[in-house]
Amino acid sequence: MPRPRGPRGGIPEKSKDFKGSMKRLFSSLKSWHTLILISLILAMSSAILALIAPNKLSDLTDTITLGISPKINEEITKKIMSDESIKLEDKQTFMNLMENAQNMDSDELISKIDGLPNSIYNYIKPSIDMTKVKKIGIVLAIIYIVSAIFNFVQQLLMTTVSNNFAKKLRTNISQKINRLPLKYFDQHETGDVLSRVTNDVDTIAQNMNHSLATLVTSLTLFLGSILMMFITNWIMAITAIVASIIGFGFMGVILKKSQKYFTQRQIELGNLNGYIEEIYSGHNVVKAYNGDKQANKEFDELNSKLYICNKKSQFLSGLMQPIMMFVGNFGYVAVCVVGALLTMNNIISFGVIVAFMIYVRLFTNPLSQIAQAMTSLQSIAAANERVCEFLDEPEMSNQEKCSEYLEKSKVKGKIEFKNVKFGYDNNRTIIKDFSVLANPGQKIAIVGPTGAGKTTIVNLLMKFYDINDGDILIDNVSTKKLTRENIHQLFVMVLQDTWVFDGSVRDNLKFNKENVTDDQIWQVCKTVGIEHFIKTLPGGLDSKLGDSDTVSQGQKQLLTIARGMIEDAPFLILDEATSNVDTRTEELVQKAMDKLTEGKTSFIIAHRLSTIRNADKILVMKDGDIIETGSHDELIAKNGFYADLYNSQFQL
Repeated sequence: MPRPRGPRGGIPEKSKDFKGSMKRLFSSLKSWHTLILISLILAMSSAILALIAPNKLSDLTDTITLGISPKINEEITKKIMSDESIKLEDKQTFMNLMENAQNMDSDELISKIDGLPNSIYNYIKPSIDMTKVKKIGIVLAIIYIVSAIFNFVQQLLMTTVSNNFAKKLRTNISQKINRLPLKYFDQHETGDVLSRVTNDVDTIAQNMNHSLATLVTSLTLFLGSILMMFITNWIMAITAIVASIIGFGFMGVILKKSQKYFTQRQIELGNLNGYIEEIYSGHNVVKAYNGDKQANKEFDELNSKLYICNKKSQFLSGLMQPIMMFVGNFGYVAVCVVGALLTMNNIISFGVIVAFMIYVRLFTNPLSQIAQAMTSLQSIAAANERVCEFLDEPEMSNQEKCSEYLEKSKVKGKIEFKNVKFGYDNNRTIIKDFSVLANPGQKIAIVGPTGAGKTTIVNLLMKFYDINDGDILIDNVSTKKLTRENIHQLFVMVLQDTWVFDGSVRDNLKFNKENVTDDQIWQVCKTVGIEHFIKTLPGGLDSKLGDSDTVSQGQKQLLTIARGMIEDAPFLILDEATSNVDTRTEELVQKAMDKLTEGKTSFIIAHRLSTIRNADKILVMKDGDIIETGSHDELIAKNGFYADLYNSQFQL
């Protein structure tokens, strides 16, 4: 059973020209450059404050550590020995304690110090310098509060920029859609266009909100932490960096092995989704041909492949967090061990170890954040390329030279094609030399095999495409001199594809037309034959409709026909308008169409030739040319191509 292969949007797109795409993106953000600059400066300032805090925390730790330890140093010893109020034997006891202190453990030393006379103990008893502690605490509080404020403001600014930019993009895209030729939508899938309008714009907005500030903050923290570590102590700095590099090296090996499983997982997920979509959309066919076993078998195979890739990729991705914890903890252990050795040798204080434990975290975390930010920037660049490709598409021809205007109420109804030539591309001509005259009030039917160019004629008449050569005249005025909007005002189109939007029946019927009364709407509904159907709906004209409602295709077609009647334009185009209704309803609609076309020039495209028997003129097209012209009876009498088409409908 054939099905689409490969991933369906599973693998994140990479930018074709990252540098060029980002350059254009920042150029588009010109209106917000000041806000972006302020935001990045605030992000950098917040990171710098985060780098200053550990040293202040180190000073606080050293102050507290000194305060909880007995004050025994040369200065205190001199004061004790020179104090005449202290007994000589107490001084001797103190000196003996100092000489034997190195041979005692900490508990024994503390016990001996506690047993000293009060006259000596008052000199060496622990006391924390609370003035200094308060001063450092206030400085730390200010640093953390200001850093938080900077973060809050920069997030607010970037959120404002990203959402305003997304709003601008959506506005530009909405305006662009109205300027694009129909050719673009013929050559691009609807899903692709919608993806550019929604997913790609959201990708730009969401990733921009975090990636730029995160990248600046992470780079500042990464480089700043290295600098601060070397300023504080170069031995400890080398220890922390080497320990982190070892951990990240191990993580890099895991990432390299896991990448292929992530890629394969997305491919298998795309295959499975494509297969499920295919089977469910053709579920009736699968049931009718007893293809359940084959479908289940292939589903199980695809499901098993996805299971294997999922298991391996999720297991390896699950290792990332433990590895990150290992990197951080390994760095902490290395810093503590080396720091302890340096402290024992009086090279650094205990507060330096505390500072380095924070610096290790500030050094390791930014690396993963930088990687994520770069991935986000790639996503932004790829999405921006797709949006820019859409915005750069060639637009419809300029209408500045369209100086003429036809009043809808004054149009007589004459249309003339003069030697019209047209091709969708330069290599293939669809309409070779089309000439026909439609007098006011005439009903012109266009018939022919598939691909003959019937719908193309209508598209040219509506100026959805510009003709390559020749001319089309409406009341002797060239369509080249009329704007598309003016031409569209003069026509009512009822297509084979039905269109019902979310809204009431009333809103659907009087779409984009004002001053339409309910009496007029009911009169049209009665003419078309949907009066009873609407009255059976809960709420009548106020009933809500949607494209997914349980309304038959025939009923939707009748609604679109009624909408065309309410529009009441001088020209009417019916493109297989009765294809979705049954024979009895078709007869009713045909009578309604006869009333609708009275006094109007009509163009009817039909495969059911029985519906155009009363046409004033029938154009038989083949390969872009008119091969026969005449009324139904005249063409049947010729016994030519039209007669063969007509009679083939009744052959078994």
